[in-house]
Amino acid sequence: MTPPSEPPFDAPATAAERFPLQFARTRRFSLGVPRQFTVSPDGERVLFVRTTSGTDPVSRLWLYDNGAERLLADPLGPGFADDAPGETPPEETARRERARVTTSGVVSYATDDPALLVAFALQGVLWVVRTDGGAPRRVATAGPVVDPRPSPDGSLIAYVSQGALRTVRVDGTGDRPLAEPEDENVTYGLSDYVSQESIGRSRGYWWSPRGDALLVARVDTTEVHKRYIADPSDPGRPPRVVSYPAAGTANAKVSLHLIRVGGERIGVHLPEEAGEEHPEGVWTDRAFEYVVAAGWDGHGPLVSVQTRDQRSVHVLEVDETSGATRTSHRAHDRAWVSLRPGTPLRLGSGALVVAARPGGDTQGLDIGGAVTPPGLEVREVIGAADGRVFFTAGEEPTEIHVWSSAPGGGPDAAPVRVSGTPGVHTAAVGGPTVVLDSRTPDGHTVTVHRAGMPEGRIAVLAEEPLVTPRPLALRLGKRELRSRLYLPSWHRPGDAPLPVLLSPYAGHGMQVVLEVRTWWTAVAQWFAEQGFAVLVTDGRGTPGRGEEWEKSVYGDRLTAVLEDQTDALHAAAARHPDLDLTRVAMRGWSFSGYLAAAAVLRHPEVFHAAVAGAAPADRRLYDTHWEERFLGHPDVQPENYTRNSLLDEAAGLTRPLMLVHGLADDNVAVAHTLRLSAALLAAGRPHTVLPLSGAGHLVGQERTASSLLLLERDFLRKSLEL
Repeated sequence: MTPPSEPPFDAPATAAERFPLQFARTRRFSLGVPRQFTVSPDGERVLFVRTTSGTDPVSRLWLYDNGAERLLADPLGPGFADDAPGETPPEETARRERARVTTSGVVSYATDDPALLVAFALQGVLWVVRTDGGAPRRVATAGPVVDPRPSPDGSLIAYVSQGALRTVRVDGTGDRPLAEPEDENVTYGLSDYVSQESIGRSRGYWWSPRGDALLVARVDTTEVHKRYIADPSDPGRPPRVVSYPAAGTANAKVSLHLIRVGGERIGVHLPEEAGEEHPEGVWTDRAFEYVVAAGWDGHGPLVSVQTRDQRSVHVLEVDETSGATRTSHRAHDRAWVSLRPGTPLRLGSGALVVAARPGGDTQGLDIGGAVTPPGLEVREVIGAADGRVFFTAGEEPTEIHVWSSAPGGGPDAAPVRVSGTPGVHTAAVGGPTVVLDSRTPDGHTVTVHRAGMPEGRIAVLAEEPLVTPRPLALRLGKRELRSRLYLPSWHRPGDAPLPVLLSPYAGHGMQVVLEVRTWWTAVAQWFAEQGFAVLVTDGRGTPGRGEEWEKSVYGDRLTAVLEDQTDALHAAAARHPDLDLTRVAMRGWSFSGYLAAAAVLRHPEVFHAAVAGAAPADRRLYDTHWEERFLGHPDVQPENYTRNSLLDEAAGLTRPLMLVHGLADDNVAVAHTLRLSAALLAAGRPHTVLPLSGAGHLVGQERTASSLLLLERDFLRKSLEL
């Protein structure tokens, strides 16, 4: 397919014409956005990373102190630029892919306990800088560095190099291994693929508060199936090997070990399987295969484990002298136990903050014995500071606010909302300081509050989209589906009918119908300016509307989701007669790409064209933790996988379909699209395939990302005869 013409960025053009290139150059408007906030325990210092503008792709380390920002480390500045460049270790590249990091430079960091010493890696080289003065300094190490973390007192720095966990003194002396891999399939101190991609645990080791020992994950991928990710445009380059546990296959074996800085080592005695309280199902697997959370506080190590079938989660207290464990909390569910980010959290008193069901199907918290009220849907625990626990939650699914509560009951235990303006808010806390990170319909702000009062702001340097979103907020159908309708700015009621483009995500774990102005709202408005009425709907299976709503996709990931998209379409057209139901398309990426392909295959009477990007068309190819959560084990419940696969439905295609996929995608392998295309070819069904050379699951190449929007637009226009 020939790339569409696009005006140069500095050429005279309308805002809508220039938007695709701006979208790509700003990495979805993520450049210039401060992130990874760390507040010192006394609340005096705030660390963060940010690029210097909305088009600068190099992250720097910054300090907010005494009401002002100060640059701590500039990878392009003096000292760094003179240093011989290294090469980013493959383990670090994989970590960035899992975290969807789109920048270079200082992309992550860690501090000692008072946040005075900061450690970070640049292209495998270890650097440190102090927040109380002094220039960044390189620390010599025995090998390339991944995930460096200072000890609580700042005297040592632990890091991973070539699968070994090592420590080095902050002056660069005394580098020594604490745990070395027994063979090429073993690593110490790193997280396995599933934990990073689907569970949300990115770390693989944790310091003791005294700095005399570490809790360390050992990962053995010997039995995990290997995938080979090659670049067809460079046939001389060897493929990248990824240990990928597809549904129904072996997971990595993860064990935990207590390792003293002197080298002594004790294994943690994790339970092998859940007991009789474990809920039974068509497929039941009681084995604790997943380490879903871990840490070490003043009361000792604390670990959470989950069964292979995900119906039980146990919180374990670990005896640091023997490695013995005691279960302090159990959670069970007949579908799956939802993993609440930030839990378990243990307070200074020893009380736990864990997930709870306060009433109805609300997903709440138990904060040291005080349960959040029904109707307040909790999303994440931020942390504890100044005698209160901070978390994000919402009473209306399109808004997420920061709340705080005192543990242990009493009048102070009632949750208090910290954020005010409608939007999506999160925070970082330390001492009396709260850094409130707020995305609203008016934009993005970061405000520093001290003792409940705003003290200052940390600058957000992201570019403003050249296209301003103008969504109409809707609640549609009998389920009051939260939706947003984007119409062209030039359209007036009674004008010619508009073809309809559905652009949802609609999958588990993500919402796009929120009170925010962000990249996907700008993209929706851009498509509207191209002549479409764009409808975005969060239906069943998405977060924010209770446990029953979220788990309604158990066993079937498509039927209810497609029904909600269809219901929203018809309800929106009933309110807005200018929507032309004879010309309807859907576009999407990842789950929504899968949904778009399913829409034209299953309901050609409703959907007349689709663009399906990185669509996981064969659910057997996706990873264990994510896919078995919904569909069970493919050997025990093959009917679930057959019902949710698109391959057997290929012969039913009668509408235009464009399949797009990055050839370097190690999350949704390109095999999904190739198998679907092969099935379509075998059935004699014409379709379009657009391979993206060198692109992963997140398309980062500037010209590719920019042209892709235009190619989608042109395909949809032609397909709907616009």
